[in-house]
Amino acid sequence: MGERRIGQQRSAAWFGASGRAGMIYRSWMRSQGFGPDVFDGRPVIGIATSASELAPCNAHLGRVAEAVKRGVWQAGGFPLAFPTMATGETLMRPTAMLYRNLMAMEVEELIRANPLDGVVLLSGCDKTTPAMLMGAASVDLPAVMVTGGPMLTGKFRGQDVGSGTHVWKFEEELKAGRMTQEECFFAEGCMARSNGHCMTMGTASTMACLAEALGMQLPGSATWPAVDARRFETGQDAGRRIVTMVEEELRPSKILTREAFENAIRVNAAIGGSTNAIIHLLAIAGRVGVPLAMADFDELGRVVPTLLDLMPSGRFLMEDFCYAGGLPVVMRQLSEAGLLHDGALTVTGKPVADNVSGAECWNPEVITAVDAPFQPAGTGTAVLTGNLAPDGAVVKQSAASPELLTHTGPALVFETAEDYHHSADDPDLDVTPDTVLVIRGAGPKGYPGMPEVANVPLPAKLLNQGVTDMVRICDGRMSGTGYGTVVLHVSPESAVGGPLALVRTGDLITLDTPARTLTLQVSDEELAARRQAWERPESPYVSGYTWLYTEHVTQANQGADFDFLHGRRGPGVPRDSH
Repeated sequence: MGERRIGQQRSAAWFGASGRAGMIYRSWMRSQGFGPDVFDGRPVIGIATSASELAPCNAHLGRVAEAVKRGVWQAGGFPLAFPTMATGETLMRPTAMLYRNLMAMEVEELIRANPLDGVVLLSGCDKTTPAMLMGAASVDLPAVMVTGGPMLTGKFRGQDVGSGTHVWKFEEELKAGRMTQEECFFAEGCMARSNGHCMTMGTASTMACLAEALGMQLPGSATWPAVDARRFETGQDAGRRIVTMVEEELRPSKILTREAFENAIRVNAAIGGSTNAIIHLLAIAGRVGVPLAMADFDELGRVVPTLLDLMPSGRFLMEDFCYAGGLPVVMRQLSEAGLLHDGALTVTGKPVADNVSGAECWNPEVITAVDAPFQPAGTGTAVLTGNLAPDGAVVKQSAASPELLTHTGPALVFETAEDYHHSADDPDLDVTPDTVLVIRGAGPKGYPGMPEVANVPLPAKLLNQGVTDMVRICDGRMSGTGYGTVVLHVSPESAVGGPLALVRTGDLITLDTPARTLTLQVSDEELAARRQAWERPESPYVSGYTWLYTEHVTQANQGADFDFLHGRRGPGVPRDSH
Protein backbone atom coordinates (compact mmCIF):
# COMPACT_ATOMS: atom_id res chain seq x y z
CA MET A 1 0.00 0.00 0.00
CA GLY A 2 3.02 2.26 0.13
CA GLU A 3 4.55 4.29 2.91
CA ARG A 4 2.22 6.59 4.80
CA ARG A 5 3.05 9.90 6.35
CA ILE A 6 1.23 11.91 8.98
CA GLY A 7 -0.96 14.51 7.31
CA GLN A 8 -2.25 12.30 4.51
CA GLN A 9 -5.56 11.56 6.17
CA ARG A 10 -8.44 13.63 7.50
CA SER A 11 -7.80 12.07 10.92
CA ALA A 12 -4.38 13.72 11.00
CA ALA A 13 -6.13 16.94 12.02
CA TRP A 14 -6.67 15.15 15.32
CA PHE A 15 -3.98 12.52 15.79
CA GLY A 16 -1.24 14.33 13.87
CA ALA A 17 -1.74 17.60 15.71
CA SER A 18 1.13 19.07 17.71
CA GLY A 19 1.16 20.60 21.18
CA ARG A 20 -1.55 20.24 23.77
CA ALA A 21 -4.33 19.44 21.27
CA GLY A 22 -2.54 16.46 19.77
CA MET A 23 -1.58 15.24 23.22
CA ILE A 24 -5.19 15.32 24.37
CA TYR A 25 -6.48 13.45 21.32
CA ARG A 26 -3.81 10.75 21.46
CA SER A 27 -3.52 10.28 25.21
CA TRP A 28 -7.21 9.71 25.77
CA MET A 29 -7.23 7.12 22.98
CA ARG A 30 -4.21 5.47 24.56
CA SER A 31 -6.21 5.07 27.78
CA GLN A 32 -7.98 2.26 25.91
CA GLY A 33 -4.70 0.44 25.40
CA PHE A 34 -3.83 1.58 21.87
CA GLY A 35 -0.10 1.92 21.32
CA PRO A 36 1.53 5.01 19.80
CA ASP A 37 2.06 3.29 16.44
CA VAL A 38 -1.65 3.59 15.53
CA PHE A 39 -1.18 7.35 15.18
CA ASP A 40 1.29 7.05 12.32
CA GLY A 41 -1.08 8.43 9.69
CA ARG A 42 -2.82 5.18 8.84
CA PRO A 43 -6.51 5.47 7.87
CA VAL A 44 -8.85 5.63 10.85
CA ILE A 45 -11.94 3.60 10.05
CA GLY A 46 -15.19 4.11 11.92
CA ILE A 47 -17.45 1.11 12.36
CA ALA A 48 -20.95 2.48 12.82
CA THR A 49 -22.98 -0.25 14.48
CA SER A 50 -26.69 -0.17 15.16
CA ALA A 51 -26.49 -3.23 17.42
CA SER A 52 -29.23 -3.12 20.05
CA GLU A 53 -31.28 -5.61 22.01
CA LEU A 54 -34.22 -3.29 21.37
CA ALA A 55 -33.77 -3.95 17.64
CA PRO A 56 -33.75 -7.75 17.42
CA CYS A 57 -32.77 -7.75 13.74
CA ASN A 58 -29.56 -5.90 14.68
CA ALA A 59 -28.75 -7.60 17.98
CA HIS A 60 -25.84 -9.62 16.56
CA LEU A 61 -24.01 -6.75 14.87
CA GLY A 62 -21.44 -6.56 17.66
CA ARG A 63 -20.00 -9.81 16.35
CA VAL A 64 -20.03 -8.46 12.81
CA ALA A 65 -18.16 -5.37 14.05
CA GLU A 66 -15.41 -7.60 15.46
CA ALA A 67 -15.05 -9.24 12.04
CA VAL A 68 -14.81 -5.82 10.38
CA LYS A 69 -12.10 -4.81 12.86
CA ARG A 70 -10.03 -7.84 11.88
CA GLY A 71 -10.17 -6.79 8.25
CA VAL A 72 -9.23 -3.19 9.01
CA TRP A 73 -6.24 -4.26 11.10
CA GLN A 74 -5.16 -6.69 8.37
CA ALA A 75 -5.17 -3.89 5.80
CA GLY A 76 -3.19 -1.56 8.01
CA GLY A 77 -6.00 0.67 9.23
CA PHE A 78 -7.06 1.73 12.72
CA PRO A 79 -10.64 0.55 13.45
CA LEU A 80 -12.86 2.30 15.98
CA ALA A 81 -16.42 1.07 16.54
CA PHE A 82 -19.13 3.45 17.68
CA PRO A 83 -22.84 2.98 18.37
CA THR A 84 -25.70 4.60 16.53
CA MET A 85 -29.36 4.47 17.37
CA ALA A 86 -31.27 1.50 16.00
CA THR A 87 -34.70 2.02 14.51
CA GLY A 88 -36.09 -1.36 15.49
CA GLU A 89 -39.11 -2.05 13.34
CA THR A 90 -40.62 -4.62 15.65
CA LEU A 91 -40.76 -2.62 18.90
CA MET A 92 -40.68 1.13 18.24
CA ARG A 93 -43.88 3.14 18.57
CA PRO A 94 -45.61 4.82 16.91
CA THR A 95 -43.45 3.66 13.97
CA ALA A 96 -39.75 3.21 13.25
CA MET A 97 -40.16 5.40 10.17
CA LEU A 98 -40.64 8.39 12.47
CA TYR A 99 -37.02 7.95 13.53
CA ARG A 100 -35.31 7.10 10.23
CA ASN A 101 -34.45 10.74 9.62
CA LEU A 102 -33.20 11.19 13.19
CA MET A 103 -30.91 8.20 12.77
CA ALA A 104 -29.67 9.52 9.43
CA MET A 105 -28.92 12.87 11.04
CA GLU A 106 -27.10 11.18 13.92
CA VAL A 107 -25.00 8.99 11.61
CA GLU A 108 -24.07 12.01 9.50
CA GLU A 109 -22.99 14.13 12.45
CA LEU A 110 -21.13 11.33 14.23
CA ILE A 111 -19.06 10.66 11.10
CA ARG A 112 -18.38 14.34 10.52
CA ALA A 113 -17.53 15.18 14.14
CA ASN A 114 -14.98 12.41 14.68
CA PRO A 115 -11.46 11.69 13.38
CA LEU A 116 -12.55 9.28 10.67
CA ASP A 117 -11.20 8.73 7.17
CA GLY A 118 -13.73 6.10 6.16
CA VAL A 119 -16.64 4.22 7.66
CA VAL A 120 -18.20 0.76 7.58
CA LEU A 121 -21.95 0.88 8.14
CA LEU A 122 -23.53 -2.06 10.01
CA SER A 123 -27.29 -2.23 9.63
CA GLY A 124 -30.05 -4.79 9.68
CA CYS A 125 -33.65 -3.77 10.28
CA ASP A 126 -35.74 -1.95 7.69
CA LYS A 127 -34.92 1.69 8.44
CA THR A 128 -31.31 1.28 9.61
CA THR A 129 -30.00 0.55 6.11
CA PRO A 130 -31.47 3.61 4.38
CA ALA A 131 -30.78 5.84 7.41
CA MET A 132 -27.10 4.92 7.37
CA LEU A 133 -26.82 5.35 3.61
CA MET A 134 -28.51 8.74 3.86
CA GLY A 135 -26.17 9.92 6.60
CA ALA A 136 -23.02 8.61 4.94
CA ALA A 137 -24.04 10.07 1.58
CA SER A 138 -24.43 13.52 3.14
CA VAL A 139 -20.92 13.40 4.64
CA ASP A 140 -19.34 11.79 1.57
CA LEU A 141 -16.42 10.05 3.24
CA PRO A 142 -15.50 6.62 1.81
CA ALA A 143 -18.12 4.17 3.07
CA VAL A 144 -19.11 0.56 2.63
CA MET A 145 -22.23 -1.10 3.99
CA VAL A 146 -22.49 -4.50 5.66
CA THR A 147 -26.06 -5.56 6.34
CA GLY A 148 -26.70 -8.08 9.09
CA GLY A 149 -28.27 -10.81 6.98
CA PRO A 150 -31.59 -12.65 7.13
CA MET A 151 -32.75 -15.13 9.74
CA LEU A 152 -32.69 -18.82 9.02
CA THR A 153 -35.79 -20.19 7.32
CA GLY A 154 -38.73 -20.60 9.68
CA LYS A 155 -40.19 -24.06 10.14
CA PHE A 156 -43.73 -24.82 11.34
CA ARG A 157 -45.47 -28.18 11.06
CA GLY A 158 -43.12 -29.36 8.35
CA GLN A 159 -43.51 -26.25 6.22
CA ASP A 160 -41.28 -23.25 5.54
CA VAL A 161 -42.54 -20.18 7.33
CA GLY A 162 -41.65 -16.59 6.48
CA SER A 163 -41.19 -14.05 9.25
CA GLY A 164 -43.57 -11.17 8.74
CA THR A 165 -45.48 -12.76 5.88
CA HIS A 166 -46.94 -15.52 8.01
CA VAL A 167 -47.84 -13.05 10.75
CA TRP A 168 -50.59 -11.75 8.49
CA LYS A 169 -51.68 -15.25 7.51
CA PHE A 170 -51.73 -16.53 11.09
CA GLU A 171 -53.73 -13.47 12.19
CA GLU A 172 -56.33 -14.13 9.53
CA GLU A 173 -56.48 -17.81 10.50
CA LEU A 174 -56.93 -16.83 14.14
CA LYS A 175 -59.68 -14.28 13.36
CA ALA A 176 -61.47 -16.82 11.19
CA GLY A 177 -61.34 -19.45 13.94
CA ARG A 178 -59.12 -21.81 11.98
CA MET A 179 -56.19 -21.46 14.40
CA THR A 180 -56.09 -21.28 18.20
CA GLN A 181 -54.18 -18.73 20.28
CA GLU A 182 -52.01 -21.53 21.67
CA GLU A 183 -51.06 -22.57 18.14
CA CYS A 184 -50.14 -18.96 17.37
CA PHE A 185 -47.88 -18.80 20.45
CA PHE A 186 -46.05 -21.90 19.24
CA ALA A 187 -45.78 -20.55 15.69
CA GLU A 188 -44.09 -17.37 16.96
CA GLY A 189 -40.92 -19.24 17.86
CA CYS A 190 -41.01 -21.13 14.58
CA MET A 191 -40.97 -17.91 12.56
CA ALA A 192 -37.98 -16.30 14.25
CA ARG A 193 -35.42 -18.97 15.08
CA SER A 194 -32.12 -17.13 14.71
CA ASN A 195 -30.52 -13.69 14.68
CA GLY A 196 -31.13 -11.62 11.59
CA HIS A 197 -33.78 -9.65 9.77
CA CYS A 198 -36.88 -11.05 8.07
CA MET A 199 -36.02 -13.85 5.67
CA THR A 200 -38.85 -12.95 3.33
CA MET A 201 -38.37 -10.32 0.61
CA GLY A 202 -39.59 -7.68 3.04
CA THR A 203 -38.13 -4.22 3.41
CA ALA A 204 -35.00 -5.34 5.30
CA SER A 205 -34.07 -7.93 2.67
CA THR A 206 -35.02 -5.51 -0.09
CA MET A 207 -32.83 -2.70 1.23
CA ALA A 208 -29.91 -5.09 1.80
CA CYS A 209 -30.18 -6.15 -1.83
CA LEU A 210 -30.53 -2.57 -3.02
CA ALA A 211 -27.48 -1.46 -1.03
CA GLU A 212 -25.63 -4.09 -3.07
CA ALA A 213 -27.35 -3.04 -6.30
CA LEU A 214 -26.41 0.59 -5.67
CA GLY A 215 -22.79 -0.52 -5.40
CA MET A 216 -22.47 0.34 -1.69
CA GLN A 217 -22.21 -3.27 -0.44
CA LEU A 218 -19.77 -5.96 -1.52
CA PRO A 219 -21.11 -8.28 -4.25
CA GLY A 220 -22.96 -11.31 -2.92
CA SER A 221 -23.03 -10.09 0.65
CA ALA A 222 -26.70 -9.12 0.98
CA THR A 223 -28.06 -12.64 1.28
CA TRP A 224 -25.75 -14.62 3.58
CA PRO A 225 -27.80 -15.62 6.66
CA ALA A 226 -27.02 -13.67 9.81
CA VAL A 227 -25.58 -16.71 11.58
CA ASP A 228 -23.64 -18.09 8.62
CA ALA A 229 -19.86 -17.91 9.03
CA ARG A 230 -19.70 -16.16 5.67
CA ARG A 231 -21.61 -13.22 7.10
CA PHE A 232 -18.56 -12.58 9.28
CA GLU A 233 -16.20 -13.22 6.37
CA THR A 234 -18.12 -10.51 4.56
CA GLY A 235 -17.49 -8.15 7.47
CA GLN A 236 -13.79 -8.94 7.40
CA ASP A 237 -13.65 -8.38 3.65
CA ALA A 238 -15.40 -5.03 4.07
CA GLY A 239 -12.89 -4.03 6.73
CA ARG A 240 -10.01 -4.70 4.36
CA ARG A 241 -11.71 -3.00 1.46
CA ILE A 242 -12.56 0.26 3.23
CA VAL A 243 -8.89 0.93 3.95
CA THR A 244 -8.12 0.76 0.25
CA MET A 245 -11.17 2.87 -0.56
CA VAL A 246 -9.78 5.62 1.65
CA GLU A 247 -6.50 5.55 -0.26
CA GLU A 248 -8.43 5.57 -3.56
CA GLU A 249 -10.69 8.39 -2.31
CA LEU A 250 -13.65 6.33 -3.47
CA ARG A 251 -16.57 8.23 -1.97
CA PRO A 252 -20.35 7.63 -2.08
CA SER A 253 -20.76 10.54 -4.51
CA LYS A 254 -18.76 8.57 -7.08
CA ILE A 255 -20.93 5.50 -6.60
CA LEU A 256 -24.42 6.89 -5.96
CA THR A 257 -25.02 8.23 -9.46
CA ARG A 258 -28.21 8.34 -11.51
CA GLU A 259 -27.07 5.11 -13.20
CA ALA A 260 -26.72 3.41 -9.80
CA PHE A 261 -30.25 4.39 -8.80
CA GLU A 262 -31.64 3.17 -12.11
CA ASN A 263 -29.87 -0.15 -11.50
CA ALA A 264 -31.41 -0.35 -8.02
CA ILE A 265 -34.90 0.37 -9.34
CA ARG A 266 -34.63 -2.42 -11.90
CA VAL A 267 -33.16 -4.83 -9.37
CA ASN A 268 -36.04 -4.02 -7.03
CA ALA A 269 -38.46 -4.97 -9.80
CA ALA A 270 -36.58 -8.19 -10.53
CA ILE A 271 -36.55 -9.36 -6.91
CA GLY A 272 -40.18 -8.40 -6.19
CA GLY A 273 -38.91 -5.93 -3.62
CA SER A 274 -40.79 -3.91 -1.07
CA THR A 275 -42.72 -0.78 -2.00
CA ASN A 276 -40.90 0.93 0.89
CA ALA A 277 -37.78 0.92 -1.28
CA ILE A 278 -39.35 3.72 -3.31
CA ILE A 279 -39.43 6.10 -0.36
CA HIS A 280 -35.94 5.14 0.82
CA LEU A 281 -34.29 5.42 -2.61
CA LEU A 282 -35.94 8.80 -3.15
CA ALA A 283 -34.52 9.97 0.18
CA ILE A 284 -31.00 8.67 -0.52
CA ALA A 285 -31.03 10.24 -3.98
CA GLY A 286 -32.03 13.55 -2.43
CA ARG A 287 -28.92 13.44 -0.23
CA VAL A 288 -26.57 13.21 -3.22
CA GLY A 289 -28.51 15.54 -5.50
CA VAL A 290 -29.54 12.87 -7.99
CA PRO A 291 -32.90 13.70 -9.61
CA LEU A 292 -35.30 10.82 -8.99
CA ALA A 293 -39.10 10.70 -9.09
CA MET A 294 -41.83 8.17 -8.36
CA ALA A 295 -42.57 7.95 -12.08
CA ASP A 296 -39.06 6.58 -12.63
CA PHE A 297 -39.94 3.46 -10.67
CA ASP A 298 -42.81 2.67 -13.01
CA GLU A 299 -41.03 3.58 -16.22
CA LEU A 300 -37.80 1.72 -15.39
CA GLY A 301 -39.43 -1.22 -13.65
CA ARG A 302 -42.21 -1.89 -16.12
CA VAL A 303 -39.88 -3.64 -18.57
CA VAL A 304 -38.35 -5.90 -15.89
CA PRO A 305 -39.76 -9.35 -15.11
CA THR A 306 -39.84 -10.68 -11.55
CA LEU A 307 -37.14 -13.33 -11.37
CA LEU A 308 -37.36 -14.39 -7.73
CA ASP A 309 -39.95 -16.85 -6.48
CA LEU A 310 -39.79 -15.54 -2.91
CA MET A 311 -42.36 -14.78 -0.22
CA PRO A 312 -44.50 -12.74 0.03
CA SER A 313 -45.02 -12.97 -3.74
CA GLY A 314 -43.78 -16.55 -4.12
CA ARG A 315 -42.70 -19.72 -2.32
CA PHE A 316 -39.08 -19.52 -1.23
CA LEU A 317 -37.09 -17.55 1.35
CA MET A 318 -33.79 -15.68 1.59
CA GLU A 319 -31.74 -18.76 2.50
CA ASP A 320 -32.89 -20.36 -0.73
CA PHE A 321 -32.00 -17.19 -2.64
CA CYS A 322 -28.55 -17.15 -1.07
CA TYR A 323 -27.75 -20.75 -1.88
CA ALA A 324 -29.10 -20.31 -5.41
CA GLY A 325 -26.36 -17.76 -6.04
CA GLY A 326 -27.67 -14.57 -4.48
CA LEU A 327 -28.10 -11.14 -5.99
CA PRO A 328 -25.13 -11.35 -8.42
CA VAL A 329 -27.08 -13.96 -10.39
CA VAL A 330 -30.07 -11.64 -10.72
CA MET A 331 -27.83 -8.75 -11.71
CA ARG A 332 -25.94 -10.83 -14.25
CA GLN A 333 -29.21 -11.84 -15.90
CA LEU A 334 -30.38 -8.22 -16.00
CA SER A 335 -27.00 -7.17 -17.36
CA GLU A 336 -27.09 -9.73 -20.13
CA ALA A 337 -30.61 -8.60 -21.01
CA GLY A 338 -29.39 -5.02 -21.39
CA LEU A 339 -31.34 -3.85 -18.34
CA LEU A 340 -28.44 -2.57 -16.22
CA HIS A 341 -25.85 0.16 -16.50
CA ASP A 342 -22.86 -2.17 -16.56
CA GLY A 343 -20.35 0.59 -16.06
CA ALA A 344 -21.72 1.90 -12.77
CA LEU A 345 -18.91 2.03 -10.21
CA THR A 346 -19.12 0.04 -6.95
CA VAL A 347 -17.27 -0.17 -3.63
CA THR A 348 -15.02 -2.83 -5.14
CA GLY A 349 -13.54 -0.11 -7.33
CA LYS A 350 -14.85 -2.08 -10.31
CA PRO A 351 -17.99 -1.63 -12.40
CA VAL A 352 -21.11 -3.72 -11.93
CA ALA A 353 -20.41 -5.93 -14.96
CA ASP A 354 -17.05 -7.06 -13.56
CA ASN A 355 -18.61 -7.91 -10.20
CA VAL A 356 -21.37 -10.15 -11.55
CA SER A 357 -19.90 -11.65 -14.72
CA GLY A 358 -18.99 -14.95 -13.06
CA ALA A 359 -22.22 -15.44 -11.09
CA GLU A 360 -23.88 -18.83 -11.57
CA CYS A 361 -27.41 -19.91 -10.72
CA TRP A 362 -27.59 -23.11 -8.66
CA ASN A 363 -31.37 -23.30 -8.37
CA PRO A 364 -33.44 -22.08 -11.33
CA GLU A 365 -36.64 -22.64 -9.36
CA VAL A 366 -35.66 -19.86 -6.97
CA ILE A 367 -33.95 -17.52 -9.46
CA THR A 368 -35.77 -17.90 -12.74
CA ALA A 369 -34.51 -16.81 -16.15
CA VAL A 370 -35.38 -13.55 -17.88
CA ASP A 371 -36.91 -15.45 -20.79
CA ALA A 372 -38.93 -17.71 -18.45
CA PRO A 373 -39.53 -15.53 -15.38
CA PHE A 374 -41.49 -16.15 -12.21
CA GLN A 375 -43.74 -13.25 -13.22
CA PRO A 376 -43.66 -11.40 -16.55
CA ALA A 377 -42.53 -7.83 -17.05
CA GLY A 378 -45.12 -5.27 -16.07
CA THR A 379 -46.26 -7.07 -12.91
CA GLY A 380 -44.04 -5.21 -10.44
CA THR A 381 -44.85 -2.11 -8.43
CA ALA A 382 -47.06 0.29 -10.36
CA VAL A 383 -47.16 4.05 -9.81
CA LEU A 384 -50.65 5.50 -10.03
CA THR A 385 -51.85 9.06 -10.55
CA GLY A 386 -55.28 10.62 -10.81
CA ASN A 387 -57.54 12.99 -8.95
CA LEU A 388 -57.20 10.89 -5.77
CA ALA A 389 -53.39 10.87 -5.93
CA PRO A 390 -52.14 13.91 -7.87
CA ASP A 391 -48.54 13.35 -6.74
CA GLY A 392 -48.69 9.58 -6.98
CA ALA A 393 -49.53 6.36 -5.19
CA VAL A 394 -48.20 2.83 -5.55
CA VAL A 395 -49.53 -0.71 -5.67
CA LYS A 396 -47.44 -3.86 -5.53
CA GLN A 397 -48.99 -5.93 -8.30
CA SER A 398 -47.09 -9.12 -7.50
CA ALA A 399 -48.65 -9.18 -4.02
CA ALA A 400 -52.15 -8.23 -5.19
CA SER A 401 -55.08 -10.24 -6.51
CA PRO A 402 -55.08 -9.89 -10.32
CA GLU A 403 -58.86 -9.58 -10.51
CA LEU A 404 -58.82 -6.59 -8.15
CA LEU A 405 -56.18 -4.58 -10.02
CA THR A 406 -59.05 -3.17 -12.07
CA HIS A 407 -61.90 -2.45 -9.71
CA THR A 408 -64.64 0.07 -8.95
CA GLY A 409 -66.38 0.08 -5.60
CA PRO A 410 -67.91 2.27 -2.91
CA ALA A 411 -65.60 3.77 -0.32
CA LEU A 412 -65.84 2.95 3.37
CA VAL A 413 -63.81 5.66 5.07
CA PHE A 414 -61.94 5.53 8.37
CA GLU A 415 -60.13 8.53 9.80
CA THR A 416 -57.38 6.40 11.31
CA ALA A 417 -56.19 2.81 11.20
CA GLU A 418 -57.20 2.52 14.85
CA ASP A 419 -60.77 3.51 13.95
CA TYR A 420 -60.85 0.70 11.44
CA HIS A 421 -59.50 -1.87 13.89
CA HIS A 422 -62.23 -0.92 16.38
CA SER A 423 -64.84 -1.68 13.73
CA ALA A 424 -63.28 -4.59 11.86
CA ASP A 425 -64.87 -7.33 13.97
CA ASP A 426 -68.37 -5.81 13.95
CA PRO A 427 -70.67 -8.40 12.32
CA ASP A 428 -72.98 -5.58 11.23
CA LEU A 429 -70.26 -3.55 9.49
CA ASP A 430 -71.67 -2.28 6.19
CA VAL A 431 -69.06 -3.89 3.95
CA THR A 432 -69.04 -6.23 0.96
CA PRO A 433 -66.20 -7.72 -1.11
CA ASP A 434 -66.61 -4.80 -3.55
CA THR A 435 -66.10 -2.17 -0.86
CA VAL A 436 -62.95 -0.06 -1.06
CA LEU A 437 -61.54 0.46 2.43
CA VAL A 438 -60.06 3.97 2.79
CA ILE A 439 -57.68 4.56 5.69
CA ARG A 440 -56.40 8.10 6.12
CA GLY A 441 -54.36 9.95 8.72
CA ALA A 442 -51.38 7.63 8.14
CA GLY A 443 -49.04 9.84 6.12
CA PRO A 444 -45.69 11.36 7.11
CA LYS A 445 -47.23 14.34 8.94
CA GLY A 446 -50.59 12.87 9.86
CA TYR A 447 -49.69 9.87 11.95
CA PRO A 448 -46.86 11.05 12.29
CA GLY A 449 -44.19 8.93 10.62
CA MET A 450 -46.13 7.11 7.88
CA PRO A 451 -46.54 3.71 9.56
CA GLU A 452 -47.05 0.30 7.96
CA VAL A 453 -50.79 0.17 8.58
CA ALA A 454 -52.17 0.26 5.05
CA ASN A 455 -52.71 -3.48 4.63
CA VAL A 456 -55.26 -3.71 7.42
CA PRO A 457 -56.72 -7.20 7.91
CA LEU A 458 -60.01 -7.82 6.23
CA PRO A 459 -63.22 -7.40 8.24
CA ALA A 460 -64.10 -10.53 10.19
CA LYS A 461 -67.47 -10.58 8.46
CA LEU A 462 -65.79 -11.10 5.08
CA LEU A 463 -63.12 -13.48 6.38
CA ASN A 464 -65.88 -15.73 7.68
CA GLN A 465 -67.37 -15.71 4.18
CA GLY A 466 -64.06 -16.92 2.73
CA VAL A 467 -63.05 -13.57 1.23
CA THR A 468 -59.24 -13.32 1.08
CA ASP A 469 -58.61 -9.88 -0.43
CA MET A 470 -60.19 -6.52 -1.12
CA VAL A 471 -58.98 -3.11 -2.30
CA ARG A 472 -57.53 -0.92 0.44
CA ILE A 473 -56.30 2.66 -0.07
CA CYS A 474 -54.12 4.56 2.39
CA ASP A 475 -51.63 7.41 2.67
CA GLY A 476 -49.46 5.16 4.82
CA ARG A 477 -47.16 2.27 4.01
CA MET A 478 -47.34 -1.51 3.99
CA SER A 479 -44.81 -3.92 5.39
CA GLY A 480 -42.61 -5.42 2.71
CA THR A 481 -43.61 -8.80 4.10
CA GLY A 482 -47.29 -8.02 3.54
CA TYR A 483 -49.57 -8.84 0.64
CA GLY A 484 -52.93 -7.89 -0.77
CA THR A 485 -54.42 -5.34 -3.18
CA VAL A 486 -53.34 -2.28 -1.25
CA VAL A 487 -52.81 1.19 -2.71
CA LEU A 488 -50.12 2.94 -0.69
CA HIS A 489 -48.27 6.25 -0.28
CA VAL A 490 -51.18 8.32 -1.58
CA SER A 491 -49.73 11.81 -2.08
CA PRO A 492 -50.41 14.44 -0.95
CA GLU A 493 -51.53 12.84 2.30
CA SER A 494 -54.86 13.60 3.95
CA ALA A 495 -53.31 15.58 6.82
CA VAL A 496 -52.15 18.33 4.46
CA GLY A 497 -55.40 18.45 2.51
CA GLY A 498 -54.70 15.90 -0.17
CA PRO A 499 -57.77 14.58 -2.02
CA LEU A 500 -57.84 11.54 0.27
CA ALA A 501 -59.09 13.93 2.98
CA LEU A 502 -62.15 14.71 0.85
CA VAL A 503 -63.40 11.16 0.26
CA ARG A 504 -66.76 10.29 1.83
CA THR A 505 -68.24 6.90 2.55
CA GLY A 506 -70.24 5.79 -0.47
CA ASP A 507 -68.14 7.64 -3.05
CA LEU A 508 -67.16 5.41 -5.95
CA ILE A 509 -63.43 4.85 -6.44
CA THR A 510 -61.87 3.28 -9.51
CA LEU A 511 -58.52 1.54 -9.43
CA ASP A 512 -57.28 0.96 -12.96
CA THR A 513 -53.78 -0.43 -12.59
CA PRO A 514 -53.15 -1.12 -16.29
CA ALA A 515 -53.96 2.55 -16.99
CA ARG A 516 -52.01 3.59 -13.86
CA THR A 517 -54.90 5.65 -12.52
CA LEU A 518 -56.68 6.07 -9.19
CA THR A 519 -59.89 8.02 -9.58
CA LEU A 520 -62.48 9.34 -7.16
CA GLN A 521 -65.76 9.41 -9.10
CA VAL A 522 -66.75 12.82 -7.81
CA SER A 523 -67.05 15.97 -9.92
CA ASP A 524 -64.43 18.69 -9.76
CA GLU A 525 -67.09 21.10 -8.55
CA GLU A 526 -68.07 18.85 -5.65
CA LEU A 527 -64.43 18.30 -4.71
CA ALA A 528 -63.86 22.06 -4.75
CA ALA A 529 -66.82 22.56 -2.41
CA ARG A 530 -65.53 19.87 -0.07
CA ARG A 531 -62.08 21.41 -0.09
CA GLN A 532 -63.54 24.78 0.83
CA ALA A 533 -65.23 23.21 3.85
CA TRP A 534 -62.21 21.13 4.91
CA GLU A 535 -60.27 22.22 7.97
CA ARG A 536 -56.68 21.21 8.59
CA PRO A 537 -56.43 19.20 11.83
CA GLU A 538 -54.56 20.98 14.60
CA SER A 539 -51.22 19.38 15.41
CA PRO A 540 -50.86 18.16 19.00
CA TYR A 541 -47.08 18.55 18.81
CA VAL A 542 -45.65 21.86 19.98
CA SER A 543 -42.10 20.87 20.93
CA GLY A 544 -39.55 18.08 20.80
CA TYR A 545 -38.47 15.80 17.99
CA THR A 546 -41.98 14.94 16.82
CA TRP A 547 -42.70 18.67 16.36
CA LEU A 548 -39.50 19.00 14.32
CA TYR A 549 -40.54 15.99 12.25
CA THR A 550 -44.06 17.20 11.46
CA GLU A 551 -42.82 20.68 10.64
CA HIS A 552 -40.09 19.60 8.21
CA VAL A 553 -40.85 16.15 6.78
CA THR A 554 -41.55 16.05 3.06
CA GLN A 555 -44.27 14.03 1.38
CA ALA A 556 -43.91 10.39 0.36
CA ASN A 557 -43.23 11.25 -3.28
CA GLN A 558 -40.17 13.22 -2.09
CA GLY A 559 -38.82 10.47 0.16
CA ALA A 560 -40.28 11.67 3.48
CA ASP A 561 -36.90 13.16 4.40
CA PHE A 562 -36.42 16.43 6.23
CA ASP A 563 -36.49 19.40 3.90
CA PHE A 564 -33.36 20.82 5.53
CA LEU A 565 -31.32 17.65 4.99
CA HIS A 566 -31.49 17.48 1.21
CA GLY A 567 -28.11 17.65 -0.44
CA ARG A 568 -24.54 16.78 0.46
CA ARG A 569 -22.73 18.79 3.13
CA GLY A 570 -19.33 17.11 2.95
CA PRO A 571 -16.96 15.83 5.65
CA GLY A 572 -15.42 19.08 6.85
CA VAL A 573 -13.11 19.18 9.84
CA PRO A 574 -14.64 20.69 12.98
CA ARG A 575 -12.81 23.61 14.55
CA ASP A 576 -10.31 22.63 17.21
CA SER A 577 -11.51 23.80 20.62
CA HIS A 578 -8.41 22.63 22.50
